[in-house]
Amino acid sequence: MEIRIVELSELHILEKLARRIWPHTYSDIISTEQMEFMLNWMYSTETLGQQWQDGHEFYLISKDNTDVGFIALEKAGQELKVNKVYVLPEVQGCGAGKQLMDKAIERAKAKDCSYIFLQVNRANKAKFFYEKLGFSIRREEKFDIGHGFFMDDYVMELNV
Repeated sequence: MEIRIVELSELHILEKLARRIWPHTYSDIISTEQMEFMLNWMYSTETLGQQWQDGHEFYLISKDNTDVGFIALEKAGQELKVNKVYVLPEVQGCGAGKQLMDKAIERAKAKDCSYIFLQVNRANKAKFFYEKLGFSIRREEKFDIGHGFFMDDYVMELNV
């Protein structure tokens, strides 16, 4: 598998992947209405473009020349935030997620960050993946994202 940095002209690939991955990940956790709201809010090419201009880093992972997942990183003080990390369901368990998280650790060290942190829905089984990588729960938090929707998350951290 190969990881590459995403160029501005490739952000539409992230939106396309998110729209394929989210139903598999969240259909048992949040409503279809909330899923669509969040995808339109956080994964539109326009929103991703603004984040890209604000200095967020995006990386795609490909297997056999096919994009199968991505990660989005943002420096927040002395910490690196993993804003997004998703892998197609048919590739999960093959090491792509671990490789993307290894990229996050590499970037955190390069930016002299002490911690990596991320948010994961409390009902998302990805929590166990992060724990396996050494992440621990920093706190639980419920975020009001508008339109009557909430994100009920664990904020997890890894000391790097």
